[in-house]
Amino acid sequence: MESPVPDWIAAVILGLIEGLTEFIPVSSTGHLLLAKKVLGLPSGFWDTFSVMIQLGAILAVVVIYFQRLWGVLIRLPSDPKARWFVASVLISVLPSMAIAFVAHDFIKTVLFESVGLICVMLIGGGLVLLVVDRWAPAPEEHDAMQLTWKRALGIGFFQCLAMVPGVSRSGATMVGGVLIGVDRRAAAEFSFFMAIPTMVGAFALDFWENKDVLSGDYLGLIAIGFVVAFLSGLVVVKTMLDFINRFGLAPYGWWRIAAGVIGLGVLYLHGQ
Repeated sequence: MESPVPDWIAAVILGLIEGLTEFIPVSSTGHLLLAKKVLGLPSGFWDTFSVMIQLGAILAVVVIYFQRLWGVLIRLPSDPKARWFVASVLISVLPSMAIAFVAHDFIKTVLFESVGLICVMLIGGGLVLLVVDRWAPAPEEHDAMQLTWKRALGIGFFQCLAMVPGVSRSGATMVGGVLIGVDRRAAAEFSFFMAIPTMVGAFALDFWENKDVLSGDYLGLIAIGFVVAFLSGLVVVKTMLDFINRFGLAPYGWWRIAAGVIGLGVLYLHGQ
């Protein structure tokens, strides 16, 4: 099926979805996959495009947290706290990177092709957010840059759940953090920091496997998606922590449930 919208408009739409949903617990991957189905975008380039533009969203985190991250970098040789923070982030991403290395092809060719699974995971994840938001244990950790290695690794195992499209990487890590005693704001911040190595690794792997698909003709579309994802990501990262402090995780839970129900309704109408 040929897409009803021009490629550059599709690039803007997908870039906007990526930037707006990457760092909130609603599943950017699920929303992107559903959007590609609705827009009639073929597999191949557009699958790789969705990974490429994640770097735009990651750049938004780097820009906003530049002073703190730069401070950690220059203190690494002399400050044990700086070294501990870097170690905690690296520890947290090891489980998901190991699974991605072993099961990357299965995840991309089987799980990512099941739109029904994505919708079910959106709804299920929404219900989890509603439950956790109401009955979360009292937090014991409030500093995202000084988590214990056990909590960092625990959050890393929760991130593995996001290998299933529709679960949400940020949602899994935030819920995991809250359940093991991390303050909601700190859990969200640690999720931001985890995203940097996680998504750079995913980008490198996908780029290497799909380098033959990427030609000069597509660079303009990737640039559009990258810039839109970066700008919309800036807005989300700047506002999300205050929003979570004020309203909790429940609004994102209802968002996920609505998106999943709408997705299932579209599938039903199209007889899929």
